[in-house]
Amino acid sequence: MSARTAVIMIDMQNMYLQQEKRDRFGWPPIFRFDEVVAECAALLAEARAQGLPVIYTRQISRADGADATPAMRKLAATLPDPADNAVADDAAWGSQVLDAVAPQAGDIVIEKLRWDAFYATELDSILRNLDVNRLVIAGLQTNACVETTTRTALMKNFEVAVPEDAVSTDGESLHVNGLNALRVLYTEVAPWRELLEPGAAWDRAVTTPNYGRVDAV
Repeated sequence: MSARTAVIMIDMQNMYLQQEKRDRFGWPPIFRFDEVVAECAALLAEARAQGLPVIYTRQISRADGADATPAMRKLAATLPDPADNAVADDAAWGSQVLDAVAPQAGDIVIEKLRWDAFYATELDSILRNLDVNRLVIAGLQTNACVETTTRTALMKNFEVAVPEDAVSTDGESLHVNGLNALRVLYTEVAPWRELLEPGAAWDRAVTTPNYGRVDAV
């Protein structure tokens, strides 16, 4: 594995344990949530063992919702209490990282306001300072923050891999379709143990016929 690889762990936060709040927005439970948390914990342990930089993101918002997108403001307005947001201010329990995958000494934690971890954050500067050119992007959610961050990383000329066993979202079909959308963009998609193998080629996107364009890959 290249020494210029970093792991980005996206939004593994307590808010995903607050299903009663997610239900109010019409968001179903995360597909394979417990398994994905366990795989993310194992991925992080291996990354640290290899000496790879580990960067966490935390999705936050103002408690009063003043910084919310138009769509989220409309959605919140449908609730009995519009101030009851799924993610509150950065001090709220729901915005904190899950204990099972908590940051450790030496890890970097950044806060983001939108799906894209590069948007209005210091992530790009951090990665350039680390002299990183390969990213393993894991966490939640496959078709939202993981996919959006991956797309921007590709635009910025990083090699990007998404560990299919260490990401998930609101249901299996969205998860699978999100991964296929990334495969089509030449993202390496594989189990995290294969991605972190020393000397891993990350060449599935160019060696697999119809990569991401068929149901079975």
